[in-house]
Amino acid sequence: MKNVIIIGAAGRDFHNFNTYYRDNEDYRVVAFTAAQIPDIEGRKYPPELAGSMYPDGIPILAEEELTKLIKDLDVDDCVFSYSDVSYQYVMALGAKVNAAGANFVLLGPADTQIKSNKPLVSVGAIRTGCGKSQTSRRVIEVLMEKGLKVVAIRHPMPYGDLVAQRVQRFAEIADLEKHDCTVEEMEEYEPHIVRGNVIYAGVDYEAIVRAAESDPEGCDVIVWDGGNNDFPFYESDLHITVVDPHRPGHELSYYPGNITLRMSDVVVINKMDSADPEGIEIVRRNIASEAPEATVIDCDSALTVDDASVIEGKKVLVVEDGPTLTHGGMKIGAGVVAAQKFGAAGIVDPRPYTVGKLSETFEIYPEIGEVLPAMGYGEQQLRDLETTINNTECDAVVIGTPIDLNRIIKIEKPNTRVYYNLQERGRPDMVMVLDEFVEKHIPGTKGASTS
Repeated sequence: MKNVIIIGAAGRDFHNFNTYYRDNEDYRVVAFTAAQIPDIEGRKYPPELAGSMYPDGIPILAEEELTKLIKDLDVDDCVFSYSDVSYQYVMALGAKVNAAGANFVLLGPADTQIKSNKPLVSVGAIRTGCGKSQTSRRVIEVLMEKGLKVVAIRHPMPYGDLVAQRVQRFAEIADLEKHDCTVEEMEEYEPHIVRGNVIYAGVDYEAIVRAAESDPEGCDVIVWDGGNNDFPFYESDLHITVVDPHRPGHELSYYPGNITLRMSDVVVINKMDSADPEGIEIVRRNIASEAPEATVIDCDSALTVDDASVIEGKKVLVVEDGPTLTHGGMKIGAGVVAAQKFGAAGIVDPRPYTVGKLSETFEIYPEIGEVLPAMGYGEQQLRDLETTINNTECDAVVIGTPIDLNRIIKIEKPNTRVYYNLQERGRPDMVMVLDEFVEKHIPGTKGASTS
């Protein structure tokens, strides 16, 4: 029996354990390690989820301890199991593991993907912040227009009680409070809920897909809304990958986004309305190299705001989606683009006004710059976000995160929300692609949408 450490970040690591290592008598998982997300280490993967081989559960420890853990726990294999990191980062960690005497392992789709009993469309991306979620929403919109019952399944974000989060179903806004969601979770679930479709998430993705297939409101097709730049947890009948011409070349050099691209049936080039022509051309060449058989859809990320007068001529604080700025590495998001588009007099640097855990976030990710990440992994972080916004000397606040931030914190300054939706340029478009998918996998569905 080999001793194994799963190197993770409370997502892909649990899935790899559940699909490959749980009840596998050839291996004993002696620990998980944690990175990227705050306050994960120090917990346990509970025995209720770990199975009969682990009556005491499995400890989750800090990745900084990895070298010592390999030696102290006599580890044979270290399994890298998180996403949105450069190839340089992956292999530097691999070198660290090998130097400590262990094997460095990357599990692939064959050992970790689950087969759904319903037709399944998967949506992934080459980096966090490409516009994956808006692409998923567009896919769901087109499928629903055909009269299909669509159930979404989201990549895991289980940062609370893992047993309680084994299978989560979200169908109304009240479910966000019921499941004690973090801001990051709300950013992914709320846009689905307000558009009228059910979304599942959690920890055990075999149990989740079986629940989704038999959802009480019906299920004709499942859409996998991937996280970061991970490849799908499920076997796909149609796989769509979103690329970002604001970060040309990242589609070749980030793990596992390059895998996600290579697996693609369809590639969406997003944000063409705000990207440089040179970046678009680089991305096109790399798609042709990595996924030559894929259908390519050209798209804009169309922005609207509730009230442009809140922005025009004002010095604004911009609040952006947290993961896009942190491990996604983006300097700007939809909020900055909206501030520029609608004539802000300037963008106010939040760093002199941060408190508590938000100050720590800027210390960990100094490259974030002059925008504020909507961090809210816990109650203290949420309160620090509220205090920082209200401390900042600005005329108004531009909210680029995809949730109603006013619903969960009190913003004492004039503010407006930014909305962004995928908008195709000409053909091929999402309707054409999904017409072909439906004709092949869901015969008898009503004719092609005209939108």
